[in-house]
Amino acid sequence: MGVNFTLNGKPVSLDVDPQTPLLEVLRNDLQLNGPKFGCGLAQCGACAVLIDGNSSRSCVIPVSAVNGREVISLEGLGTAKNPHPLQLAFIEEQALQCGYCTNGMIITAAELLAKNPHPDSADIKRALAGHQCRCGAHPRIVKAVERAAGDMP
Repeated sequence: MGVNFTLNGKPVSLDVDPQTPLLEVLRNDLQLNGPKFGCGLAQCGACAVLIDGNSSRSCVIPVSAVNGREVISLEGLGTAKNPHPLQLAFIEEQALQCGYCTNGMIITAAELLAKNPHPDSADIKRALAGHQCRCGAHPRIVKAVERAAGDMP
């Protein structure tokens, strides 16, 4: 079965098993490295992508569910030459240690800032509560999101 969707602003057409998890398609078929396999149960957030603007756990979403929809991965937010304000803020605030959770944190923060451009720290903590970071970088992550909110137009 063919699956057609927009990925990071470009049309994608794939002939894959429709029940294949979106994460597997993104990483294996489309060679994206932003979304990570963490738990495989939609609990850690490492695999998050934006689907029609909403942060979603790609490890449990069959690729058929994004047919006709817009998917944005970490790679679609910005580039090394032109990073998204969140990507830049995470670097400037050193808001990562191992970096495994960073994809999900940035993706969910992007959704938050699109819906609430001026969140306070409680809003940020609430939005990121479903993401697991074992390194203890949460204070710097919150600071990075606050910084990005101040830097965004």
